[in-house]
This record gives sequence, structure tokens and C-alpha cells, in this order.
Amino acid sequence: MKKFLFLFTLLCGISIANAQEKSTDTTKVETLDEVLLTAIRVKPNAPITHSNIKKEALAKRNLGQDMPILLNFLPSVVTTTDAGAGVGYTGIRVRGVSPQSTNITINGIPYNDAESLGTFWVNLGDFASSVESLQLQRGVGTSTNGSGAFGSSINILTDAIANVAFAELSNSFGSFNTRKHTVKFGTGLLNDRFEFSGRLSQIKSDGYIDRAESDLKSYFLQAGYKYGNTLIKALVFGGHEITYQAWYGIDAETLATDRTFNPSGIYTDDDGNIQFYDNEVDNYKQDHYQLHLNQRLNQNWRFNLGLNYTYGRGFFEQYREDDSFEDYGLDNVTVGDETITNTDLIRRRWLDNDFYVANAHASYRNDDLEADFGGSYSYYEGDHFGEIIWAQFAGDSEIRDRYYDGVGKKTDINFFGKSTFRLNDKISLYGDLQLRLVNYTTEGLTSDRINLLVDESYQFFNPKVGATYSIDDSSNLYFSYARANREPNRTDFESNPNIKPEQLNDFELGWRFLSENLQLNINGYYMLYNEQLILTGSIDDVGNPIRNNSGESYRLGLEVEAGLSVGEKLIIQPNFTISSNKNNETFASIDGELVNLGKTNISFSPEFIAGNALTFQPNDQFQLSLLSKYVGEQFMGNTDSEVSKLDSYFVNDLSATYEFRPKSIFKSVILSALVNNIFNEKYVSNGYYFTYDDDFSVPGVITTIEGAGYYPQATTNFLLGATLRF
Repeated sequence: MKKFLFLFTLLCGISIANAQEKSTDTTKVETLDEVLLTAIRVKPNAPITHSNIKKEALAKRNLGQDMPILLNFLPSVVTTTDAGAGVGYTGIRVRGVSPQSTNITINGIPYNDAESLGTFWVNLGDFASSVESLQLQRGVGTSTNGSGAFGSSINILTDAIANVAFAELSNSFGSFNTRKHTVKFGTGLLNDRFEFSGRLSQIKSDGYIDRAESDLKSYFLQAGYKYGNTLIKALVFGGHEITYQAWYGIDAETLATDRTFNPSGIYTDDDGNIQFYDNEVDNYKQDHYQLHLNQRLNQNWRFNLGLNYTYGRGFFEQYREDDSFEDYGLDNVTVGDETITNTDLIRRRWLDNDFYVANAHASYRNDDLEADFGGSYSYYEGDHFGEIIWAQFAGDSEIRDRYYDGVGKKTDINFFGKSTFRLNDKISLYGDLQLRLVNYTTEGLTSDRINLLVDESYQFFNPKVGATYSIDDSSNLYFSYARANREPNRTDFESNPNIKPEQLNDFELGWRFLSENLQLNINGYYMLYNEQLILTGSIDDVGNPIRNNSGESYRLGLEVEAGLSVGEKLIIQPNFTISSNKNNETFASIDGELVNLGKTNISFSPEFIAGNALTFQPNDQFQLSLLSKYVGEQFMGNTDSEVSKLDSYFVNDLSATYEFRPKSIFKSVILSALVNNIFNEKYVSNGYYFTYDDDFSVPGVITTIEGAGYYPQATTNFLLGATLRF
């Protein structure tokens, strides 16, 4: 850690000392922030399906809910939250693809956990308050850093350097005792070169689900140097989350009678009374250190260097009732003539990890050619271990004895080159080649005390090509083909040592139209998979989804996104996706026999998703929006079982903002209100599905038993906020 901080400081000093003389072209200087993402973002006319979101749009609804919830109304997006109210553990699916297959980068640095491939937004509470812009690419998209995208990628750019000093206080309060407190500040450019800015936030919520409390503390600090053609940013950001778990869900009967019930932490005391352990929490800290150098070498050439270190550590604490000593590698306890084989205990499962990244890329621009090339190196090491911190009968164990200990290490190297060539006034050609080299090793025991030995190396070649045809100044057609390959994660290897990497061939065909009052994007996609790692519907004992290879499968869909101005005060922004998502052949064990079910629906992949934003803005101070989301029925498994079906739902939110500008003290005061689920829809956005064989009820007869769990979402709830800008 100390070595990294020393290098961090040294590089800052070297970079500033080598800054070039000031350029007279101020426009170039102002756009240097965007150089961070030129290698992984695409331009508006690129043959890649994408949506762009600016900070102003995020701010309208940013009253404490997590980033996925703020992106809920984008095309093909489905979001969910364990606690039911958008705070705590949240997830996002795009085109039905699991969150593990959505690649997230922050300033070009991979954010997905390298080992689990998941994205834990809970570790970065209120991060939307530090986002300048983001781009959601659907499909494979362009080459990016980290694990390849298998359904989408989200590329985030954090706050730009502010030229003028500012201070900002934001507070919001609402249902379920939810509250958010944010302080932001910036010095503006000092001596026309230096800027310091930061943010401190706390979000707390009791959650819609019983005891699903969240306490999220986060920070964001930035030091910037801008002079001529040089931009240097040093960033430190992170968070500390303590979240009472709600990942077990509830069964159908409980959903009907007590939909906020949370079984987490339940146990029976010595008097036979039902109790709930008060510290059944996930307690995790994560800190990110980034250094970025953006250099414009001349009119045509740019260079970017990014360095990152991420330090994560924390545990999940759990009360266990009547567990066997054998499960923890402990000896039975003898008291007098009695041998005790089981005990109540409290355990902690720890993850302590380090993640290092170095990115570099160069770009060339002229009137007809845009070219980017570069590479990335990352190294991850994660220690997994478990401790018993209390036991009713301790035997020969000592406090904090480790009952399992394992480590995972991962190296990821990629090289890419891509270019867009303007053939003539009508046609632009796009090409993108990426070579990715991955090595993943594990040793030691899993949390189930099973020896996990993995030593796998993968070489992935990911080509992409496309073309854009400009019909006129208002519209263009585009086509692209992209291949992606992706490795399994740690949980995949734990559930299936013979798990295979997955491959995707993605075809996209679209039409874009833009006029003064209408914007229309129509896109068709065909995603053809080999050994897709699909969600089986099952979860493990800490809520991780279980995946498995599915042979050949596909996703075929049509996405329509529009924006229509009706007069000067009303804007309508509808979108919808119609899709077919199929496993070509599915085998399942039913009543003791392996059965070929033929073609089945892919889990968690609704055939119809729609959204709409109806916005009324009579002036630049007041805005009122009705936000609507429809998600069609979906299966939580891959056997088309009715037990695994989630019903469709239609949810509407109402958002309002009003800004006034006092003549003294404050630059502006912004009042915000958000009413979620205004029609009190009782809906479920996520769940799990499982089967097991019962051979006890009828001797000699195997019967397959099915079951499901559900994560109910909040009924009508509200958030009110005020932002004071100085």
C-alpha cells in the first residue's frame, strides 16, 4: 500500500514537471476530459448500439437510489433491488443478460470484480453525484478494458475539472426512513492550472423489506492539473457499506401473506422463541486510487495513460444454528458422558483483495480517419477465508480460527486496435481487433471446505467490423458484427470444475433519424451464443447466482427508441424491445430421468420491455416527468416451468424539480420530489428457482420437487430533496 502511494505521488510530480507549454486553442483544452474515454466510447454515428446520459439527467432523480435504478428507463434494461426500495444491493440486466456479463469501466478502468465478474454498486454509494457522463452500449460494443461485454457495457466518466469555485449541499428524505446527505466542493482553477474538488456522502435506509437496512458512506476526491495540451487527474474514491442481508427472498405463500418478511438471521432461542440476529450484515470497504495523464501531442495525436489500485476488504457475518463441528474441521466436544456434535455459532466469511491496472492508448485523428490503439494490464489477488467469532460450544477452537482459507489470482492482458475510416461523404467503415490473454488460478479451500484448484489460461481474439451509411444529414443506416469470448468466474468453477468459456457472435442492424423535433433509433440484433453461461435460476448460500453452459443459444430482438418534442413544453421519450431468447436444446433431470426439453426460453429474459418518459417543462426552472416501465413475464429457470415464472409488471414514477435563483447567498436552490410506483403495484422483479430429487416420500420412486423464491419490490414510496448551490 505504501509503495503504491509513493509511486502515485512520484508519477504526479513527474507528469506535472513534463507538462507542455500552454496552447492558444482553448477548445482543445476543454475537451481533454473526454480523452479518457476515446478508446472505449463510440461517436454518435458509429455502428454500435448505444445511449448517452449526461450528469444533468442523472441529477433529476438522484435522491439516494443506486446507479442501476437511475438507468431503469433506458432501452432493454431491467433493474432490481434486494431491499426493495433501490438502496443497497441492486442489479441491472440488459437484453436479459446477467449483471456478470455487463462490463463496467470508470474512467476506462475496469470496475467489475475480476474474480466474480460481478458489479457491486453498493460499495460506491451516491456515485451518481460524481458522474459527468456515461455511455451504455448494448451488445458486444467496442473493445474495452476488463472482462469482455456479453450483453452490454457501461462506460463512466467522473466529474470534469470545474473552472469556477463551487460548493453544494444536498439532502433528501423519504419512505422507509431513507435519507441522503451529500457535500460537494471545488476550488475552480487556481492559477489557471490546478483544481481540487471532492464529495462526501452518506445514504441510510431501513429498506422496504424487514431489517434490510443500509448504511452507505462514500467519498470522492480529485486533484487536477490542466495546462495547454496536458490534463492530469489524481482521484481517490471509495465507500464503506454495512447492509443487513435480504438475499434469501421469500416463497410464494409468504409473498401472498407477508411480502416484506425477511428470513435472514432467523434462529430459535433457548425458550423456543423465534429471534433474528441483529448483525447479519455485509460489512465491506473499497478504496480506489486512480492517476490519469491525457496529452494532446499535436493536432492529430493524443495519448492517455491510466493507473489504478483498488483495495477491498470486508466480511459477511452470519448466525448459524445447530451446525456440525465436522463442517468446520473441528473436533466434537465431550461434556461428562455426553458427546456434542453440533453447536450454534457466529461466523464471518472474509474477502480481502488487491487489484492493479495499467492502461495506455494513443489515438490519431484527421478528416477521414480515426484510429485508436493500446493495451491494458491488470492483476488481481483475492484472499477468501472464514472465521468463527463465537460458538455456544467452542471445544478446542480459538477465536478467529480460520476454518477455510483460499486465494484466487488473475492476470488479464489485452491489446487492441480500432479505426473508423470515412470512405466518402456517405460511407464510413469501422474495424476493431482485440487480443485478450487471461490466466486464473486458485488454491486452498472454499467456504464449504472443498479444495478448489484452478489453473486456466485463455487466449481470446475478438474481431469487430461495421459500416455506417449516411442517407442524408438527418439519418443513417448502420451494420456491425462483433465476436466476444469470456471466461468463467469463481462461482462457476465451484459449481462445475469442467465449466467452459462462452462465445458470442453479435449482429446489429439499425437506423437513426434526427430532426429538430424528432429523434428515432431503430435497432435489430441477433446474438448467437456458444456455451453461453446462463443463469440456472439457483443461488448459493450467500446469494451468488449459479450459472452453467447452455450449448447453443440465441437472442433475437428489435429495439425502438424515440424522442418527440410536442410544442415547446412537452417531450415524449418512449422505447420498447421485442425479443426472442432461446436455448436451442435443454436437458433436465425430471423424476430421475434425463429429459430433452428441446428449445426453451432463456432465464430472466422477458420478451417485451417498454419504457416512457413524458416530460412537461413550461420554463427552464420547472420540470415534471411521468416515468413508466413495463416488463413482460419471464422465467427464472431454463425449463419453461410454470413454477419458475415471474409475472409481468407495469410501474409508474412521478418526478418533479424546481429551481430558483436567489439574489444573495445561494447561486441556486433546487427542490426535487420523486414518487415511485404511484399506482401501488405489488410486483416482483427478481427471484430464484430450484429443483431437487425426493426419493423418501415413496420408496423406490424419485420425484422432482420444484421451488421458487421472490424479491418483492416496494409499493408506493417517495423521496423529497433540496440542493443548495453556492
